[in-house]
Amino acid sequence: MASLSFIIGIIGNVISILVFASPIKTFWGVIKKKSTENYKGVPYLTTLLSTSLWTFYGIINPDGLLVMTVNGAGAILQLIYVILFLIYAPKDKKVKTAKLVAVLNVGFLGAVIAVALLAIHGNTRLTFVGILCAGLTIGMYASPLSAMRNVIKTTSVEYMPFLLSFFLLLNAGVWSAYAVLVKDIYIGVPNAVGVVLGSAQLILYLIYKNKSASAKSTEAMEEEGAAHLVKGGIEMLSLEDDLKNRSLYKGKSLPKPHVIGQYSFKKIVKTISCSSI
Repeated sequence: MASLSFIIGIIGNVISILVFASPIKTFWGVIKKKSTENYKGVPYLTTLLSTSLWTFYGIINPDGLLVMTVNGAGAILQLIYVILFLIYAPKDKKVKTAKLVAVLNVGFLGAVIAVALLAIHGNTRLTFVGILCAGLTIGMYASPLSAMRNVIKTTSVEYMPFLLSFFLLLNAGVWSAYAVLVKDIYIGVPNAVGVVLGSAQLILYLIYKNKSASAKSTEAMEEEGAAHLVKGGIEMLSLEDDLKNRSLYKGKSLPKPHVIGQYSFKKIVKTISCSSI
């Protein structure tokens, strides 16, 4: 069983590192634009705190090697993201983010480590740190609930990427299996919650994917119909203008008889009549 748990733990390491590396593309764009635009720094701060705590949990846990390695790598990546955010964020966001770093990633993390090492001993230390880690992980898995609510409200999956949801579910499933094999409740409980929430996300995606596609196709048809109406209106206006121009042209080509000519002809007729009398 130990070898199986090790293999599953390695698979979990690979998947987790892929999830941790997913914001690389985002921050590459931030570096190019030299601006964080509308991105928020809080998710990276909380993930840094979570991975740091799990790294500490792996260090104090005799069987926590794989937990320590994956979360250590994750903490390094999150630290890089936070530093880049602090460099390229606007001044007001930079100040707020720096304060949160000081409170969460320095103050709170330092206090937990100090209390765990100096005031708590034995298995109680592992329980204390494990409960904190589990609570943070449940909070992270629950963070997409707002996105799920928006999906139901707008009947669109535009802001709930399939691949990210799939990999989060896969990650939670692998670590749940690992937790069962090594009998670690602090790893098992939050990842079991992650499996439930991840499954709910994918179910919502499958339900509303077709609705989003049909809504887009309907919108495209409406836009196409509007374009045809505009085109038809323009053609009708062009035809009317053409007919008007033709009628004006005909009017000019057939001028009315000159007034003087009309009166001269009448005089001639009258003169002939008088002379005959």
